Amino acid sequence: MDVLMVRLFDTIDEANMPWILAADRALREVFGPSLIDLVPSYTTLMLHYDCLNLAHEEALQRIGRILERLEPEDAGLGKCHEIPVWYDPSVGPELVRVAERVGLTVDEVVRRHCGRDYHVFALGFVPGYGFMGLVEEALATPRLSTPRLKVPAGSVAIAERQTAIYPLQSPGGWNILGRTAVPLFEHARRGEPLLMPGDRVRFVPMTQVEFEQQGGDTTPLEASP
Repeated sequence: MDVLMVRLFDTIDEANMPWILAADRALREVFGPSLIDLVPSYTTLMLHYDCLNLAHEEALQRIGRILERLEPEDAGLGKCHEIPVWYDPSVGPELVRVAERVGLTVDEVVRRHCGRDYHVFALGFVPGYGFMGLVEEALATPRLSTPRLKVPAGSVAIAERQTAIYPLQSPGGWNILGRTAVPLFEHARRGEPLLMPGDRVRFVPMTQVEFEQQGGDTTPLEASP
């Protein structure tokens, strides 16, 4: 097995995705049975191939031919998901802190976080975890100085201009704003991740009653130090 990193861009941008997706599709086609894995991300694609079936120079030539004639995919091909979120300090302990830091009310932070579609740039960290962006610059908030050892499943969080949902309980250092009952990990465990690179996500606020009706866990989470 050998690994190559195909870099298309140097900076993160929503406009990258049509090109990343086009490269993903084309590389899968041209590498065929020699492909072991292909992982798209914000600016790159990590390509694992079988070096016993394909020489290094041939792999580079195939990539070069693809890049020479690459055309962007239709940006509307990915799915659009509406994810209901209960925004509340009891389950979103950084909600108030983010509001204070950026000089907005809590309601305004929620409105702005829900006010745009987020592109799923990459999957990773744990099964079903989608790295999404870009969060409005006015809401950009650094990661926690001390990550939590346990972040509850369904936690919706931001870090700088990224946003994400924790599919299962895990460590994490992002600022948690609320919680969803959408079972992302269950989809991933079935081999059918709900979120895929190229998809878009729109968060929709809901009440505690609605959250509980969907089976959400209302166990409070303490704010970080």
